[in-house]
Amino acid sequence: MRILIEGGRVIDPANQRDEILDVIVQDAHIAELRPAGPKDARRRAEYDRVLDARGAVVCPGFVDLHVHLREPGREDVETIATGTAAAARGGFTSVCCMPNTSPVNDNQSVTEFIVDRARREGAVHVFPIGAISKGQRGEELAEIGELSGAGCVAVSDDGKPVMNAELMRRALEYAGLFALPVIQHAEDAHLVGTGVMHEGRVSAALGLRGIPAASEAVMVGRDILLAELTGGRYHVAHVSTAEAVQLVRQAKAKGLAVTCEVAPHHFALTDEAVRSFDTNAKMSPPLRSTRHVAALKAALADGTIDAIATDHAPHVIQDKEVEFDYAATGVVGLETAFGLAVTCLVETEALSLSQVIALLTCRPAGVFRLPKGTLSVGADADVAIVDPGREWTVDAERFASKSKNSPFDGWKLRGQVLATIVGGRVMWELPA
Repeated sequence: MRILIEGGRVIDPANQRDEILDVIVQDAHIAELRPAGPKDARRRAEYDRVLDARGAVVCPGFVDLHVHLREPGREDVETIATGTAAAARGGFTSVCCMPNTSPVNDNQSVTEFIVDRARREGAVHVFPIGAISKGQRGEELAEIGELSGAGCVAVSDDGKPVMNAELMRRALEYAGLFALPVIQHAEDAHLVGTGVMHEGRVSAALGLRGIPAASEAVMVGRDILLAELTGGRYHVAHVSTAEAVQLVRQAKAKGLAVTCEVAPHHFALTDEAVRSFDTNAKMSPPLRSTRHVAALKAALADGTIDAIATDHAPHVIQDKEVEFDYAATGVVGLETAFGLAVTCLVETEALSLSQVIALLTCRPAGVFRLPKGTLSVGADADVAIVDPGREWTVDAERFASKSKNSPFDGWKLRGQVLATIVGGRVMWELPA
């Protein structure tokens, strides 16, 4: 199929490109970028599809390093089909799925199931992440080499922090043999205890058990020392505190292979969102105070944070409509990520639009060394067409995701995805 994407503002941070161009897609690859010309019916007739991108931005398809697709095991909550459909609506063309499935993705068979199901039913590219330890129990290393061979691009015990320092050391060493990053859910479980929100003024006022910011920084500090010892690649999932980003900043200055990501809810919300006891504002790690949110925005601006990753965590309504203490943690995020980034970062002048697009494209692709995130000629034709100025209202009931657990339902956002092309196929278009 030949597709002409006509007259858009092409922003491709990987190639430091920002100009008005036509983009030609052929045989699932970027075939040509050329100066935009006037509309020409004869020229348009040469293509199977013409997408008019005048007034819009054309950029590489977004890359998400952290999603939960729930399949196998919790197909009532999300499936690879529905989760990737949500990704396409959000402008994402590649997603990396966490291993906390049932059974856990700690072996070749589960990885191959995910890869096969994604190939047959997925709307976007799916890259599995394998478990660090067998069953995510933190006791014995999974067969990381086997996971790598089956297609895993990283390893993580996800929501279960690796508390055993010796196990984390061996994981960094072993994963390093296969050039895989080790992703840590950075919380010291002993400091977290039975906490349900950020420890501070709001938790004290509400009478809810708090989780101190130190719980994250303690784990990040320990793991950075282990990364330095082993030479391994270490990645902090959903960083949320000022102290943790400062530790990452210092590690980068020393030349260590340390990276991190931030989720949109951690820069869009503070712990004030919990005052209404809305369980959709219950996260892990929790929403933090204004001081931490400011530090996250500064770390995004100075390059300390490498990626915006959604931590898309679907839950059925029964898991959220309970008392705050007992509610599941997490939020669906694929369909709101771009709008939140534009609204909370670009519109507030914390970041430029090009910086945001880089954090959604080439920079996350670089963290996991994925061949994505660019519009270079010959690259895979994974493209997002977006309108950063377009206002829209979040309606969770209309999400493609099976689950609707979003604290942003009803929010007015600026920045909307108009179309998503995956491997040269138009997988999503905003209805006229």
